[in-house]
Amino acid sequence: MRALFDIFAQVFQSIGANKLRSFLTMFGIAWGVASLLLLIGLGEGFRSGQRRGLSELGSDVIMLFSGTVPALPNQHTGMRPYKLTLSDADAIRAEAFHVRNATAFIDRGDLKEVSEFSSAGGSVLGAEANYPQIRNLPVAEGRWINAADEAQHRQVVFLGQKNNKLLFPGRPSVGSFITLNGYRFQVIGVAPKIGRGNNDSDNQRVYIPLSTMLELFPILGENIPADAVTSIQYQPTTEDQNEAAKADVHRIIAKRHDFDPSLTDAFEEWDTIKANKTVGLIFTAMDVFLGGVGIVTLALGAVGIINIMLVTVTERTKEIGLRKALGATNSSILMQFFLEGIMLTGISGLIGIAGAATLMMVLGHAMGDNQMGFDPPRLVPWSAAMAMGTLVLCGVVAGIYPASRAATMQPVEALRKE
Repeated sequence: MRALFDIFAQVFQSIGANKLRSFLTMFGIAWGVASLLLLIGLGEGFRSGQRRGLSELGSDVIMLFSGTVPALPNQHTGMRPYKLTLSDADAIRAEAFHVRNATAFIDRGDLKEVSEFSSAGGSVLGAEANYPQIRNLPVAEGRWINAADEAQHRQVVFLGQKNNKLLFPGRPSVGSFITLNGYRFQVIGVAPKIGRGNNDSDNQRVYIPLSTMLELFPILGENIPADAVTSIQYQPTTEDQNEAAKADVHRIIAKRHDFDPSLTDAFEEWDTIKANKTVGLIFTAMDVFLGGVGIVTLALGAVGIINIMLVTVTERTKEIGLRKALGATNSSILMQFFLEGIMLTGISGLIGIAGAATLMMVLGHAMGDNQMGFDPPRLVPWSAAMAMGTLVLCGVVAGIYPASRAATMQPVEALRKE
């Protein structure tokens, strides 16, 4: 044990004797490690931000909108428009084998919202009772629209967080009344703030039963069905069955609106499951690229350490010869130089990891919770483990070769070196 302590003391003494060289070597490796972790942490911030943004829309949602049917595939002339209807949504719920839930709604932005205190803008959504099962819409006060509201065409309204503040500034709203284009509606509930940052579109909405919307504020226009809706949104049975669910829905919609389901241009839709997978693949590729760049950078740092250790061996040739002449064994010489290489890389790596973690923590506090589409960077455990594993490997390589050179020197030849 005493011999081991002596070796460590000699290692620290050697590193301290060449302060500038040791500092520059360690700084280069620490900078490489910190840069690698920070870049991967930023990428993970983007990834988690995108996932969070999609999850705030709802869980496994596929959004379908009214479209136009081309006369021929890939042709954009002579296109025939069609409107989705509530009966289409009923058919999807009844006939789509790979769909577990579906909801329809009407979205109108031309209705005037007035309370006894103020007025507000924003869209009015005529929604079904199952809307929160598909889209993210929690309840802060009161309740959401129920089946009785729909069946009896009740004039009730559920307020988004911002419109609640605008219509009832500093006052209770549940149980009070507002008017929509002159029709009187009772407030039954209020949503909390949804999303982050300045995107307030969801917070500026108010919701009424879809049956009431179809009765009082239907979508009007030439050749538009009486039960026309803005969108039908649905969820596949499982996340992996999104393509099968879309095929079922395409078949049903094409049959009901008299066109070939193979005309993909006829469907206006957004598959959030596919979008989430695409985003994940992009950021995984980015992580692999950045990880590869980081490993190459650390390997170059190891080459630098090998070079420095070889220079150290050359400079200390006479010292090595003297120590061996006084009885130092090959293993003790080998251990000293090996530990010196390992400690240079190990301490540098720990400094780099600590620096990256500190910087990411500072950035997280500075950014707060208001960045849309981007979460604060965070230290990713696998990237730190990869960096440390690479550093250990580099340290072993950087220590063994120069150490073996030092250990195999003959004392007489070492002492004769100038």
